[in-house]
Amino acid sequence: MKKLLTLSLAAIFIIIAFTMDASAAKKSSKKISAEDIEAMTTTIDTLTKKVYGHALLSPEDNQNLIEVKIKLDNQMLVAPDASLAPLYFKAGDLYQKRQMKQEAVDCYQTILENFADTALAPKARTSLRAMGIQVADPVQKTGSEGEEDEE
Repeated sequence: MKKLLTLSLAAIFIIIAFTMDASAAKKSSKKISAEDIEAMTTTIDTLTKKVYGHALLSPEDNQNLIEVKIKLDNQMLVAPDASLAPLYFKAGDLYQKRQMKQEAVDCYQTILENFADTALAPKARTSLRAMGIQVADPVQKTGSEGEEDEE
């Protein structure tokens, strides 16, 4: 009986979690606004200045950085946009400077996976390699591959 009750509660929590994620995605299904991008850029630039000045980040600063990353990730779920690449790169640099390796890797990897054709992709690759992360070079597709299969 206890197992059944526990499984039922777990199932309810999972359903609620998926419903909340779906409703959040629907609410944010519109493209991120220019004002939001500008606000996120300002936040990241301000935090980067603090890091360069060897200032400690306050809990509010940490919360702002987390909010920027969440907004970026939510937008990527709905509608990836190349205008987000600079924000991901700046956030990656900021995380890297703060010794938050996994978060930095996530930001740089997002650029490589979603914005490989931007000028920031080679910079993200270089940053990952400097952190000791192995990154495979992109495979160039040629037209001759399809022709060989036909023969």
